[in-house]
Amino acid sequence: MNLDRNTLIKQLEDDPEIWDIIIIGGGATGLGTAVDAAARGYQTLLLEQHDFAKGTSSRSTKLVHGGVRYLQQGDIKLVKEALRERGLMHQNAPHLVKNLSFVVPAYKWWEGPFYGFGLKIYDAMAGDLGLGPSKLLSKEETLEHLPTLETDGLDGGILYHDAQFDDARMAITLMQTIRDQGGTAINYMKVTDLLKSDGNITGVQARDQESGDTYELKAKCVINATGIFTDQIRKMNNPSVSSIIQPSRGVHIVLDDSFQPGDSAMLVPHTDDGRVIFAIPWKERILIGTTDVPMEQPELEPYPTDEEINYLLKYAQKYLEGDPTRSDILSAYAGIRPLVSHSPDGDTADISRDHTLLTDSSGLITIAGGKWTTYRKMAEDTIDQAAEVGGLASRESPTEELHLHGWTFNNEPADSFQQYGSESSALKEIAENTDNGREPLHPNLPYTPAEVIWAARNEMARTVEDVLARRTRALLLDARASIEIAEAVASLLANELNKSQEWEEAQVEAFTKLAKQYLVTP
Repeated sequence: MNLDRNTLIKQLEDDPEIWDIIIIGGGATGLGTAVDAAARGYQTLLLEQHDFAKGTSSRSTKLVHGGVRYLQQGDIKLVKEALRERGLMHQNAPHLVKNLSFVVPAYKWWEGPFYGFGLKIYDAMAGDLGLGPSKLLSKEETLEHLPTLETDGLDGGILYHDAQFDDARMAITLMQTIRDQGGTAINYMKVTDLLKSDGNITGVQARDQESGDTYELKAKCVINATGIFTDQIRKMNNPSVSSIIQPSRGVHIVLDDSFQPGDSAMLVPHTDDGRVIFAIPWKERILIGTTDVPMEQPELEPYPTDEEINYLLKYAQKYLEGDPTRSDILSAYAGIRPLVSHSPDGDTADISRDHTLLTDSSGLITIAGGKWTTYRKMAEDTIDQAAEVGGLASRESPTEELHLHGWTFNNEPADSFQQYGSESSALKEIAENTDNGREPLHPNLPYTPAEVIWAARNEMARTVEDVLARRTRALLLDARASIEIAEAVASLLANELNKSQEWEEAQVEAFTKLAKQYLVTP
């Protein structure tokens, strides 16, 4: 499937005079909502101001989970819903969502029975969609799973199961699924105004960020799914509305997997100040996260602070024998959670991750909050509401059993292209027909020229950042190595997109400036 952005732009003039649904925002929530709308047969258009998953949706902890922490807080409804959605994601995208075992180390005698009891409840709530039973571990068994765990005072551990995925790859898969279902999704298309008639929203005005061309696009229903920028669109519609988003920055540091070898993750369920810390194996690296710091204003490109990095290192050193330092950090990244605040105290650690659905008197529908795991249910609820607001024919959502783009039952873990699912063979064909097509672009990264070419032809990658931050995860896996291959990636992209030498040079400069913010100075 060739997916050309220029062709999609031209189609805007030929597509429906009035769309059934226009969705603003190309993160997890917007993309999922567009999949649901298109799968029901509605004429669907999604517009994203930057690249798909540029913001929060590519900067998560890479977990598909019920939320052990929310179980501690007593949010049973959210946990039960999330566990069900975790199981559905695992079924509908097995090429992207994998079972991951977690170990909670116990350093006090009572921690094993205490957390073990809670995790048995967690297992039971998952029902038939569970990924495996939890169990108590001896000290020796705990160290088999986490061989570099600090042993001083270790009593044992508790093992349980959740799932892991590649968030940005999932976003691109949803974008492709929208196309499979007959919908349209366009990146670098910024909504600059809302069209109205007699106080009711009738569509949007959007500007192509590449050409500067402006489009007026009519719709029966407009959905605001812009995550951390939710309030900007709500105030575009009605300047007097109160803000509902309380941004919270989460930070992760990335280490070599020698600091925690093996296939199991570690969970510290309660730090000294009440946060949760994860140490998770991911793509031959270890992710350590996350922090939870309130922010005044959302930012498209947030960066970790030294204080947050040092906080994570403190706990990595406390629990891992290798005692990583700042010089061991390969990359550090930040994401902003779009929490919906229902309390004035600003304590983001206690704000629920449940989603909120609002309909303005003008007809603007806003979907906010939630998390990656529950994206599908959020989408279903939103399109149920949109059909009512837009006067659309009522149709049931088919997404519980909708296989996402690339779905395949036969995944070979050893295949470097396995995350592309059923399209891995097409990647291999490109690799065979490209000079050094399957040779890594850098010895410290797994990515190849074939994947860059594929991203340009089939995944609407428009910039070096698109390729190195989201179509591949090079920027997160090793920021310095990603800078070193930026020139080669720019050359490959320029050839595919018919760009000039000047464009290549500008792309390398822009990406290098961005990537340096992911480096941590010793």
